[in-house]
Amino acid sequence: MSGTNAASGAAPCRFAHYFVICGIDTETGLEPDELAALYQWLEADRQGRDPDTAAAGENFEQSPLKRTFKSKVLAHYPENVEWNPFDQDAVNMLCMPKGLSFRTQADSREPQFHSFLITREDGSRTYGFVHTFYEEVTSPQICSAMQTLYQMHQAENPSSATPSSSSSSSMDSLASSLDEADSPSSSSCRSAACGGYDASRDTLYVSKALCLITPMPFMHACRRFLSQMHRAVTAASPPPLPLESYVHNILYEVPLPPPGRSLKFHGVYEPIVCQRPGPGELPLADFPLGQTFTLLGVENLVQLFNCTLLEMQILLYSQDYQRLMTVAEGITTLLFPFQWQHVYVPILPASLLHFLDAPVPYLMGLQSKEGTDRSKLELPQEANLCFVDIDNHCIELPEDFPQFPNKPEFIQELSEVLLRYGISPVGGAPPTSVPTTTTTTPGSVSTRHPGLKSQQALRELEDDGRNGNLGGEQLAVLELLQGNATLERLQALAKRTGVRVEALRGVGGEGEGQGGRTTVEEEELRNAKLNVQLREVFASRFTTMFADYEAFVIQSAPDLESWLTNREQMHNFDKASFLSDQPEPYLPFLSHFIETQMFATFIDNKIMSQWEEKEPLLRVFDGRIDKARLYNVRAPSLRSSNYQRCTVLKESAQAIEQRLMKIDHTAIHPHLLDMKIGQGKYEQGFFPKLQSDVLSVGPTNNKWSNRTATAQRRKDRHRQQTEHLTLDNDLKEKYMQEARSLGKNLRQPKLSDLSPAVIAQTNWKFVEGLLKECRMKGKSALWSHLLHYQAREEKLEQQQAESPVSNGPERRKSESSIGMPSLRASVIQDMRHIQSMGEIKTDVGRARAWIRLSLEKKLLSQHLKQLLSRQALTKKLYKRYAFLRCEEEKEQFLFHLLSLNTVDYFCFTSVFTTIMIPYRAVIIPIKKLSNAMTTSNPWVCVSGELGDSGVRQITKNILEMTFDSAFRPHTHIDAMFKCQNLGKLTTVQLGHDNSGLLAKWLVDCVMVRNEITGHTYKFPCGRWLGKGVDDGSLERVLIGELALPNADEDFGRGCRTPDMQHSPGQTRRVSITSMGGRGYKPTSAQIQEAIGEAVNSICKHFHKPEKERGSLTILLCGEVGLVGALELFFHNGFKSARLFQKTVFVWDFVEKAVAYMESADQMGDMQETAEPLGLTCVSLCHYVSAINSSPRNIGKDGKFQLLVCLGARDRLLIQWLPLLVECPVIQRMYEESALLRDRTTVNALIAVLQTLHDFPITLEASLVKGIDL
Repeated sequence: MSGTNAASGAAPCRFAHYFVICGIDTETGLEPDELAALYQWLEADRQGRDPDTAAAGENFEQSPLKRTFKSKVLAHYPENVEWNPFDQDAVNMLCMPKGLSFRTQADSREPQFHSFLITREDGSRTYGFVHTFYEEVTSPQICSAMQTLYQMHQAENPSSATPSSSSSSSMDSLASSLDEADSPSSSSCRSAACGGYDASRDTLYVSKALCLITPMPFMHACRRFLSQMHRAVTAASPPPLPLESYVHNILYEVPLPPPGRSLKFHGVYEPIVCQRPGPGELPLADFPLGQTFTLLGVENLVQLFNCTLLEMQILLYSQDYQRLMTVAEGITTLLFPFQWQHVYVPILPASLLHFLDAPVPYLMGLQSKEGTDRSKLELPQEANLCFVDIDNHCIELPEDFPQFPNKPEFIQELSEVLLRYGISPVGGAPPTSVPTTTTTTPGSVSTRHPGLKSQQALRELEDDGRNGNLGGEQLAVLELLQGNATLERLQALAKRTGVRVEALRGVGGEGEGQGGRTTVEEEELRNAKLNVQLREVFASRFTTMFADYEAFVIQSAPDLESWLTNREQMHNFDKASFLSDQPEPYLPFLSHFIETQMFATFIDNKIMSQWEEKEPLLRVFDGRIDKARLYNVRAPSLRSSNYQRCTVLKESAQAIEQRLMKIDHTAIHPHLLDMKIGQGKYEQGFFPKLQSDVLSVGPTNNKWSNRTATAQRRKDRHRQQTEHLTLDNDLKEKYMQEARSLGKNLRQPKLSDLSPAVIAQTNWKFVEGLLKECRMKGKSALWSHLLHYQAREEKLEQQQAESPVSNGPERRKSESSIGMPSLRASVIQDMRHIQSMGEIKTDVGRARAWIRLSLEKKLLSQHLKQLLSRQALTKKLYKRYAFLRCEEEKEQFLFHLLSLNTVDYFCFTSVFTTIMIPYRAVIIPIKKLSNAMTTSNPWVCVSGELGDSGVRQITKNILEMTFDSAFRPHTHIDAMFKCQNLGKLTTVQLGHDNSGLLAKWLVDCVMVRNEITGHTYKFPCGRWLGKGVDDGSLERVLIGELALPNADEDFGRGCRTPDMQHSPGQTRRVSITSMGGRGYKPTSAQIQEAIGEAVNSICKHFHKPEKERGSLTILLCGEVGLVGALELFFHNGFKSARLFQKTVFVWDFVEKAVAYMESADQMGDMQETAEPLGLTCVSLCHYVSAINSSPRNIGKDGKFQLLVCLGARDRLLIQWLPLLVECPVIQRMYEESALLRDRTTVNALIAVLQTLHDFPITLEASLVKGIDL
């Protein structure tokens, strides 16, 4: 077996795939970093300098100790793994992202740790963990080259002979700000302290990296292993075994822990424990979430989490690579059960900076230079970018995006979890990280003879007399001694002086925590418990929000191949129905989130799970939803926005602790290998060149390496079983006959001998068919019942239509209102409306839409009663003990549903806002036939809370004759049109083009009905449309209200909510300006009362919760609105009717007053007027001029209505009233007793209108259309 094959045989089950060493290649010498040169070119180009000049030649302006040089992969073991081919360039770039770094003895050389990941083409990830340290340069050529470069730098820059610092920028990302601040000791300063390098006096160090590449992110375990490897190099005495033994052990003899189990393996000095979550737990995530929360704070992290869910562009920014990786992995871990589907580069190399210009969602990490100002960082598309400055603990958010549901309660729960672990939710404090090396405290030292166990263990450890494989009590003593740096120094001293160590107790460098665990182990356990509890809080939110997502998944394809073929054209999720079932506060976020790629991929995985094995995250998530249903967690809070706290925090932490308290598996101890003598000799401070021949081949008898073969055999059995199931009947029968003939000569097993696996395989065909049938069946019992009912009813209708027997004369049904034909209330008709809605894709969605429609029409109880009246169908569909087959329970259920008719629901209209709805508009003229006819071209525009229908032309002279309940004839114009849902209707714009001989048209009202919900709105008019009649209007804006149903429609509904817009004692106001001023004339007290009621209604409107508010347009322009009340005020004492003259309107008075003000201003009479009063005159003249210049022909009363509405909106009414009162025109057009000429009454009116200034009045587009202010 070749080395490669041996290495690859057990790769999927191995803890680590590669061990890599990166550093300087002494054979090629110093090479400028090409990536750094490219980075300088990009920076120069970005700053507007000549990039070719900036990158050309050697950069002697910068000290060579600050420049970066090319690093190389010095060695990697094994040579290659079949499952994970080694990418040398990528690993080198990510191990040392900015190349080699040089330092002298005066600089800080603390080792640093960071991690990275590589995403392969199939989306799988490989993790890398890097321990970077500094090693002394022994090559004379390298030292000489550095000396020459420094002298050339001095020659080019004489003034920089004593630069302030000698630290290398290439390691800035790996050294914290504290490291950079460390000052060297005075004894070793000399020339190096001044930033120079002299080969005769200074010691040169270069960075080197040790890296483990693993299939799973066991970050803590890899960090401790690499740290111990480095300690073995720097310790005063050699390690117990050659380093090859430990590398070979972790590559080939340490397996991946099985799911739900813990594993202990041995490093150089101390054991290392790792654990893997079980099948039902959240997937592995070893990066410390507590550090992420500490760096950003809860508020910022939740906002970052929200931006990630909505797939925005996210850029992480920090000097420290490990911080970039920690935050990136932390935020993607919290997405469970979803996965980030776009560009994911936690550490973006400098040469790939142009990736930030990509117009796609991404999550990238950018290393910042020390001292770089954020304002100088030029980033593309910052409006859609979430910029996270990790080091400064701040975040810059995009301009506008929906907030995560229940955000305050969510933050509160996360804060409580953090506080239990002593972490501030505010963030900003420097995180407390697990140290890479163990700081030890000297214990008690004595010259007395030690015990035999201690002496023997130390001797075995020192001489390696038993290949590192101590047993029994000696092994326990060894484990106690492992990892103690102080003891290492004492042992080295003992070898030189003969002094022996006695007391082992109390010498432990890490100290013991609870249960005999070390301080480091306690810290790791604490981090693991905090990790899982924070993740459980996030996972609980998704479990709550998507508890019913399966009901809206559309599984229409019969097999996987056809689904994959038509994937782009198919709808996989019923978005409209899902959103209609969610609490309203969730809709802004969910409507955006269900359009993301991560949600689409999640649904795709769900659909494919009916043919393939479930994706792991989906399996865990579905299991949690099933568990929640089992305990009825979801049912009481259905469609509720109340926050539900996570209930499994304690259990999740206990599972972590139990696995660590009881180790399930222990890997093989490191041992001596068959190595060549004399190679790799220990030399303190230098990592030796490892023998590649012993590291390229794994053991052939390792039980862990056989796990892959076992798994492969299971796959082969499953494939053979699948092939058997797909055989045609002839071949299957042939094989069965052969099996029977073969079986005659064999002993038949007893039933008790059959294992569950054999029984399951025997019945596999039946089980598979049953599962497929269950998956393909509809998931809505109600809709299934409705479909059966529809099929029977349509069959009966067809039989009745074909039958020649007459059912007798049909009784004429009364009309719901004059001119409006009745709308048939039918279960089948409502079903057809739902079936025609293309937005709804699933049976569950259709059933819920049908319920909403029935509830809005106040027919739910009646429809269900009709549905259940077909007892034969009910018996066929339901078992005998079913709720709906119990007569008493059913009647009580229908009776309770009847009480829902007391409330006006708009649960269908307000949810399905994008559907097309047919509307019927009926224009009813005054009863005289001559007034009903017009030769003009009429048009209508219906407006609602969700939009307007646009101008709809109506065919002229299409009169229909109808009869009321007394058989009196009426004529009307009936028009049908279809448009997108308008919501609750508010206004109708009615007009014509004034063409033909009969251009004058007297309209009584307009009725508009939603043909799906049956809601009918009445828009009273009672005015002429035409030039030279009434106020000369060719267009009127009519304000409507929901009309009361007649007795026929209301049958079976029980009762109805009283009209909220009317008070019981209020009478309908009669228009005074209509019909030449004839009509009822109210008294002064009644007028003032009407104004007070109108203003009071507006105030009450704004004090109600937003969901309970009615239409503000009705309160302004309705029959008892503010405009009508002010019309009464202005008409009091108005000289409107003139003998042998045209009728004068209030608008005529306003125009004359404005004309007077404009003429007085031109003659200079207004120059002495106070400045505020002058500005008020200008505003009044401006508004009147804008209304008059509007292209609309709305008539004089319509113009006055518009002036009042604009004045109320812009808070100008109380400023205009004194101007009109003081105008001399008032004396000619108003009687002495008019209210407008009574100063006391006018002041009282101003005081009442002043109360409206506290509210933001908005006007519908139909009211202010064509007005340019």
